[in-house]
Amino acid sequence: MISALIGLTIVLLLCVLRMPLAYAMTLVGVVGYASLLDFNFTAALTISARRIVDTLQDPALSVIPLFILMGNLISRSGMSVELFRASNALVGHHRGGMAMATITACGGFSAICGSSLATAATMGQVAIPSMRRFGYADSLASACIAAGGTLGILIPPSVALIIYGILTEQSIRELFAAGFVPGVMGILLYLAAVKYVVWRSPEAGPRGHEMTSLQKREAYKGIAGIASLFTIIMGGIYLGIFTPTEAAGIGSFGALVIVYLRDLLTRKLLKEVLFETAVMSAKIFFVVLGALIFSNFINRAGLPEGLVHFLTTQDLQPMLVFLMIIVIYLMLGTVLESMSMMLLTVPVFYPVVQSMGFDLIWFGIVVVVVTEISLITPPVGMNVFVLSGMFKDLDNRTVFRGVMPFWVADMVRLFAIIFIPALALGLPNFLYG
Repeated sequence: MISALIGLTIVLLLCVLRMPLAYAMTLVGVVGYASLLDFNFTAALTISARRIVDTLQDPALSVIPLFILMGNLISRSGMSVELFRASNALVGHHRGGMAMATITACGGFSAICGSSLATAATMGQVAIPSMRRFGYADSLASACIAAGGTLGILIPPSVALIIYGILTEQSIRELFAAGFVPGVMGILLYLAAVKYVVWRSPEAGPRGHEMTSLQKREAYKGIAGIASLFTIIMGGIYLGIFTPTEAAGIGSFGALVIVYLRDLLTRKLLKEVLFETAVMSAKIFFVVLGALIFSNFINRAGLPEGLVHFLTTQDLQPMLVFLMIIVIYLMLGTVLESMSMMLLTVPVFYPVVQSMGFDLIWFGIVVVVVTEISLITPPVGMNVFVLSGMFKDLDNRTVFRGVMPFWVADMVRLFAIIFIPALALGLPNFLYG
């Protein structure tokens, strides 16, 4: 157990020194495993190679590049503008309506795109100039983009849930079902946060102009294709008509058809999309494989079993232990990038959580929600830095100040899911018994 703790500390130190997480976990995993075998590096490398081959031969892993391909195609289809327009047609005439429209559009776009950073970058280009034109405060305009972008990490189809399922060998279909209600909760609580901000400072979010019935119909018509695609994908998964991998294939093909019907499909665009998908998938696979190699080491070193033994001898209540784990996640979220935090900690904590009798599907949703929170938590707050990098006149402090009501909304959702597990488990239990 001591060697595993030393290894975990070294990984964190290497990350602080700017070594990529995939390299850090692979290096420590191989060297650590060899140290347990009297520094037999041949055996350690052989075991690690076998784990890599077995993982890459799993057909279920193809769900990641397929959903990434779908998201990249949708991002190029101009759908972000139409989602914003449709959302604005729905709520834009209310005080703070454009901010609420941005939250709604971010939820829809991120559900298809699957990337929080891409959602923040894309919707930022669309929504912030519009809100500035109508006199919205920069703090509210930027905060609803930064917070709305985090929704993509939970609302299915979610790459984070897929990776969690791979690491813990849980059903991706059940994880997708479990993420739906908390994802919708996130949108509703963010809308409540906007309402709170404009209640306290009405000048932060002026009313917009209400569209005519014809304009609304045109706006809604623009998102019909993507709404149909999302319904087919998620409906097919939830009803068991096809597997998540098959759904990803159908989604990629459907996104290609949408791009073609919009007369946007060119050889150059297809080449760029395929290249971006390959690069992004390779980066994710490298990190996942590094996490699996590191997981081999800490399991062999007995860290999970040691933690379980320590906690049981302390006679602590399971819920108290669970809350301590959540506090650790929240603390790590202030210094680590969200996906890195999840990949580094899940192999350590999930055996402990399982031994205490908690549901691993529920734990996965809690972990992803905490990961969402880290995307807008200072000092890292990756979504905040994406926006400040795009708009040079946008100060990080302005965004962090504006994002606090949304951070509080996230904490309300987190503790609601922790103390009311049915919010996450109700839909998968209903669908799959």
